[in-house]
Amino acid sequence: MVRRGCTSLVAGLALLCSLFALPSEAEAQTEVDLALVVAVDISFSMDTEEQALQREGFAQAFRSQLVHEAIRGGMLGRIAVTYMEWSGSMEQKVIVPWTVLDNSESLMAFADRIATVPLRRAQRTSISGAIDFSVKLQEESGFEATRRVIDVSGDGPNNQGRAVVQARDEALAKGITINGLPIMLRKPGYLDIPELDVYYKDCVIGGQGAFMVPVRERDQLIEAIKTKILLEIANLTPPEPEGSLIKRIQDTPRTNCLSGEMQWRDRWNN
Repeated sequence: MVRRGCTSLVAGLALLCSLFALPSEAEAQTEVDLALVVAVDISFSMDTEEQALQREGFAQAFRSQLVHEAIRGGMLGRIAVTYMEWSGSMEQKVIVPWTVLDNSESLMAFADRIATVPLRRAQRTSISGAIDFSVKLQEESGFEATRRVIDVSGDGPNNQGRAVVQARDEALAKGITINGLPIMLRKPGYLDIPELDVYYKDCVIGGQGAFMVPVRERDQLIEAIKTKILLEIANLTPPEPEGSLIKRIQDTPRTNCLSGEMQWRDRWNN
């Protein structure tokens, strides 16, 4: 009787210890070097060819051997990424949900999912809405990340929703870095601004190591995206050489961060 009681007690204690250990093991699985939200503009100002090039650029980036090596070079050797598309203040959609990338198979599968989803377009441009949605994705991801980054690509200024600076500053206050890919492939129209890269620098990007890669030629788009993803994963912000596509964030703003809203208002008042 005593022996059976001792045996039962030992077994019970072992089970109890194993139950207490489970959360720690599960929690360890959620730790990643980087949690990255890829936030892609699908507003009507983006033509279908630009959208297709943008999709191909991100797909190629995650298939790149350099990106695979950058992930393996992290302390944990794994990152978490989600790919979402946005346009107006109420138009954000997750295309590929949070996915842990830690080997070639997971990276190739992630790239294939990006490449195979049908293209779509929607109205207006709300960078602030994209940032707010991306912050929510970060907060609800369930991952414990050493770095949290939002990668915003777009071809126009904010013209709907709250002020982009407000959204940016709230994200930065939570320790999230915002990088930018301003796309300037057309001559500025009635809802465009001539120096979108300056607008992104002054009004959109920010946080530790923030940078942007502006694109001015169609044949630069895919390589620019691949470069940007590699820099984000490797946590690199190289010095800005003369003529480089890579532009570091600066401290002196030159841009009216409400220019997009003002253009939209003027369009409907005339």
